[in-house]
Amino acid sequence: MAYRLTQYAHGGGCACKIPPGELEEVVRGLTGGGPAEPHGELLVGLDDGDDAAAVRIEDGKALIATTDFFTPVVDDPYDWGRIAAANALSDVYAMGGQPVVAVNLLCWPRETLPFELAAEALRGGKEVCASAGCHLAGGHSVDDPEPKYGLAVTGVGDPDRLLRNDSGRAGLPLSLTKPLGLGMLNARHKATAERFEQAIEVMTTLNDTAAETAVAAGIRCATDVTGFGLLGHLHKLARASGVTAVVDAAAVPFVDGAREALRAGFVPGGSRRNLDWVRPHTELGVDEETALLLADAQTSGGLLLAGEIPGAPVIGELVPRRGDTTLVVR
Repeated sequence: MAYRLTQYAHGGGCACKIPPGELEEVVRGLTGGGPAEPHGELLVGLDDGDDAAAVRIEDGKALIATTDFFTPVVDDPYDWGRIAAANALSDVYAMGGQPVVAVNLLCWPRETLPFELAAEALRGGKEVCASAGCHLAGGHSVDDPEPKYGLAVTGVGDPDRLLRNDSGRAGLPLSLTKPLGLGMLNARHKATAERFEQAIEVMTTLNDTAAETAVAAGIRCATDVTGFGLLGHLHKLARASGVTAVVDAAAVPFVDGAREALRAGFVPGGSRRNLDWVRPHTELGVDEETALLLADAQTSGGLLLAGEIPGAPVIGELVPRRGDTTLVVR
């Protein structure tokens, strides 16, 4: 029997995230405070919604911790495992670190789907971790009505060279290391079973080289583009940095077929929610179709850098804050 994993979940990939505005309300009370006698200095926490937490430890290192898991974004379990692992590792790369060890997070409808499919997802995750030089050891599983898979990842980095979303300053260019439109193609895949190799290639590509190049170039402000879309993550970066981000929509790359998928009506609900969230803070000088693509919920997207690295197109710049406007799209 052939199983279509995407049919066993209400959403797929990072498009099934809790909407950003709602999530900020949930975690609002968790900022500030902390242990009376901490075992390390907290460098990055919840305050600005960064990609991972970072703590200064001994030997001049920062320990970076993150976790990410989601429902199937593609039907093939091996590809799903690879995508989920690359996506989880990306949060460490987005902080300028190197992943060291990860553990599996598996939720499985044991009476609905055979465990052979879960094993394939775990195999995909293991292979991606191995390619990243990251140990994958153990993990946790629960019986769940929907299949979900991901990783909890621990990495290390230089505490003085971390990439953060609050370190942007006016005058810096904005670069993007992967094309957008993955959410549109994944929504089409879920509805039609069409396989989009170009989307799988993007989602399984690690952000390791981009992160290493950015740190070496002296870049200090970055985030990765996932479930909140380019506009959502850029809004958070600009808000945290006290600047306004100007986006040149014509310079933004898109995955082949993404615009066609949108025009055919394959738009994730998360992409629409992202656009609704940033709209009050945005001067939109583009049509609604382009705005939706820029807000498209990505899974295992690229790095958004306040700076330039070879091979990544410059898609805009940071300018002094313009009142309550964090984004200008033209």
